[in-house]
Amino acid sequence: METNEETNHPKSKILSCEGGHRDGNRQDAHFAQNPKSIAILGTGAWGTTLATLAEANGHRVRLWSRECSQSLDDIIAGVDIILSAVSMKGVRPVVEQVSCLPISPTTIFVTATKGLDPSTTCTPSQIWQAAFPSHPVVILAGPNLSKEIQARLPAATVVASKDADAAVVVQGVFNSNRFRVYTNADPLGVELGGTLKNVIAIAAGACDGLQLGTNAKAALVTRGLAEIIRIGDRWGANTDTFYGLSGLGDLLATCNSALSRNYQVGYKLAQGETLPEILASLEGTAEGVNTTEVLVHQALRQEIAVPISYQVYRLLKGEVTPQVAVEALMLRDVKPEYSRSES
Repeated sequence: METNEETNHPKSKILSCEGGHRDGNRQDAHFAQNPKSIAILGTGAWGTTLATLAEANGHRVRLWSRECSQSLDDIIAGVDIILSAVSMKGVRPVVEQVSCLPISPTTIFVTATKGLDPSTTCTPSQIWQAAFPSHPVVILAGPNLSKEIQARLPAATVVASKDADAAVVVQGVFNSNRFRVYTNADPLGVELGGTLKNVIAIAAGACDGLQLGTNAKAALVTRGLAEIIRIGDRWGANTDTFYGLSGLGDLLATCNSALSRNYQVGYKLAQGETLPEILASLEGTAEGVNTTEVLVHQALRQEIAVPISYQVYRLLKGEVTPQVAVEALMLRDVKPEYSRSES
């Protein structure tokens, strides 16, 4: 955020990638006591929403995308925080670009991308951390439907990092009276919660598209959470994390809102649309489509039971109809509700 040198009053502006400014929505009661300079990479709905939240707290924000006329070097020069809100497929190319540029040794990296790398199964934060091992990396995730936040409806999120001080800094950047931010010491769990729920959201959308009712939906989401926890446990996350905002919270929001692109994919598949038609009509990326394939392949290699994710995988591949996928889940062998190995 810029300040007027004559009056020392903050101006409500966000620096765009074109070098101009656009108005932000200033919050009346929450100004930054220690303004930060922030470069946000990715100008989709989530990136621009985060930019507005940070600017409303008095921080200086620069936005960049691949279509940007201003160089990435200029955008990230001297900033305190670099926040990545690009799609999963864009993470590695952006990391490679940034790694070739001079970065302040005190810069904090924040990732708001939810997905798994197809070639390595790495999460976005793991890709960033490998490229910048001496810098703190913070994950931002939670039940954050961008259109609701843009409408100034209340929401909460989690920022997680192995560096507690860095998480607190990011918390201060975004926390406000309409966007409550919690810290968490389990970055892997927070990131996996935000990533894996997208797979279950596709199943939830299909459930609603088939009009299977509230009982079926409740069972699906509950067993979906059990599946997420099973994967997280095997991959080294803290089980308790999945009962928080980035796990259960994000799962509930994404599985119950037509604002979720992943939910829309499942719903429209159940309505008879093809996957290419659905993806072409979406406003943005449904990360759960790619995540499903990466997750299922990894789960098969590690012999982790993921029955819901597997049926979503078959549905996305066109191997089964939504009705057949439901039947396959309902006809599985009976077993105790709580089991360490299977759902």
